[in-house]
Amino acid sequence: MMRENQSAQGDVAATGNVASDSLAHCADHPDRVADWLLAGLELKSTLFHVGEYCGMYQASTAGHQRASFHVVLDGGCYLHVGADSGRAAQTVALNAGDAVFLLSDVPHALTPFATPPTDLTARAGAMTPLPPEPHHPSSEANGVALACGFFEFSTDLDALVLGMLPNPIVARRDSGRLEGMSQIFTLIQAEARRPGDSPSPLLARLTDLLFYYALREAVHAEDVAPGMWRLMRRDAFGRLAAAIIESPAERWTTERMAGFVHMSRARFCKQFAEIGGQPPAQFVTLVRMKTAAALLRAGVSLPDAAEHVGYQSESAFAQAFKRVTGMQPGAWRRQAVNAAPQATQPTQPTPGARGTQGARADASAPASYPLH
Repeated sequence: MMRENQSAQGDVAATGNVASDSLAHCADHPDRVADWLLAGLELKSTLFHVGEYCGMYQASTAGHQRASFHVVLDGGCYLHVGADSGRAAQTVALNAGDAVFLLSDVPHALTPFATPPTDLTARAGAMTPLPPEPHHPSSEANGVALACGFFEFSTDLDALVLGMLPNPIVARRDSGRLEGMSQIFTLIQAEARRPGDSPSPLLARLTDLLFYYALREAVHAEDVAPGMWRLMRRDAFGRLAAAIIESPAERWTTERMAGFVHMSRARFCKQFAEIGGQPPAQFVTLVRMKTAAALLRAGVSLPDAAEHVGYQSESAFAQAFKRVTGMQPGAWRRQAVNAAPQATQPTQPTPGARGTQGARADASAPASYPLH
């Protein structure tokens, strides 16, 4: 069996072609690459709270070491996100129907004011039960109704894909490009106001759908941060990414990729890393392992999956797969084949407990569970 010829830059000797949907002219259609990156992601959302704030408040889901989301059901507020490595502090106005997805646990706060608070870790105000009928909390003093919670992805491979995404992701209900997003929000509003002591389990599932629509919208944002989406807007790099996705088994050496975009090796590596946020070899490896993971999930044998992504050595493939996903390919295949969908049910929180996934505020619950 041939040994894999993989250099320190991740160059892999590969043979054969992978059967896949054509991604020709993908540079002109970045949402097609977005669809490819999202395919197979196992997103699980859980509700933390549904309720409303009025008057002076400062709320947050930060501090739980989890990605989180906020959906504005009625009224409006401002999201303030603290500065992080490579990202400046920002303030985002949110109105009814908008949603924000924070892909990592970053300091942030929701307030009624456009001016950022001096301390993002402070908490103030009481979240009260959501009434069964909309009453436009915005007509009250600084009112807003929110559905807030957490979401996570199942594998290390998902985490790597997340690293390609803009953060935070903001979904706008009035986006002209995504009519479906407005329809999903209407369903979220209706489910949030259903009677009962616990929120509808459909809320978390609808939030999952909203995330995928939000990502499609994010790739077209003018101020998208450095990452794969900005890379897709560069015609040469977009065509290269499409070619790698379409034929991951090809020999994508650094020299070949640089030649594809008509650049020197040094200039190519520098620009790819600066714009895309990762070295080109890392992107090639991610494409290959993501393709292989999908094949294994579909029941394809390990040798066939390895060959499909350019590996003639099963041991080399297994090492690369585990390095990227955190699992051996055989274990991944067994887990995927045997796994059955499991619904995520929110549970009643312990008042004041940190990190508790919970139900809506209601007449029998304390009037306030601060989002902290």
